[in-house]
Amino acid sequence: MSIPKVLTIAGSAAQGSAGIQADLKTFQEFNVYGMSAVTAIVANNKQTERGIFTQPMEAIEAQIYASFEHVGVDALKTGMLFTEDIIKKVAGLIKASEVTNVVVDPVMIGKMGSQLLKDEAIKTLTQELVPLAKVVTPNLHEAARMLQCEVPETPEDMKVVARDLYHLGAEYVLVKGGSLKGYPAVDMLYDGSSITELETERVETIHTSGAGCTYSAAITAELANGYSVEDAVRRAKSFVTSAIRHALSFDRGIGSTYHAAHRIISD
Repeated sequence: MSIPKVLTIAGSAAQGSAGIQADLKTFQEFNVYGMSAVTAIVANNKQTERGIFTQPMEAIEAQIYASFEHVGVDALKTGMLFTEDIIKKVAGLIKASEVTNVVVDPVMIGKMGSQLLKDEAIKTLTQELVPLAKVVTPNLHEAARMLQCEVPETPEDMKVVARDLYHLGAEYVLVKGGSLKGYPAVDMLYDGSSITELETERVETIHTSGAGCTYSAAITAELANGYSVEDAVRRAKSFVTSAIRHALSFDRGIGSTYHAAHRIISD
């Protein structure tokens, strides 16, 4: 028996709602074989002075090589990479791998406000990693930082940003409008010639930790499952909307998207 094989190269989120943990939960729900290469451990808390611990370059490299050597990779996604050196290393390994189903989630700021990508690394991300992507999936603030422009405030602004981001080299650009105030939850998917608007109702909740990671992981899984980019994005959006609609609250601030919601709870 064999199922599609998917790798996430990202940070580990100790609280379980985002990063590697969210990705692996999502992969399981889409019936793909999930693997991980941990770039950093994120464990922000009030007790210790440090909350982000980058992994040695040798460890990151070894994890990626192990996934390719022992299992093989049909699709992969990148999440939190944090430093310029890690981005360069990961980009080089992806390029050498010849994997074509690559989803780049340009993770920059966590839901808890922590900086997950150093400022000096943004240029390296846009120049070396984004051109390798089949799909790049920035939210509004990430898109603005990548282009050094104002944060989009309307769906029309999002369309302009999507077109501008396309020139960075990805095959498809998905600009996510989850934080767009006064509008439904609308995303813009641009393929270089036409824009597809994907809209769902806006779920009023603060419990959205891991939503972006989950969305990009779901897209990656469905690309591995053989879906077209547009179909993969549509299916992923439906999945993450259910995960947000039935989000988990821990009574300790921002809660988590619920990855099993689409399977367990009938909408």
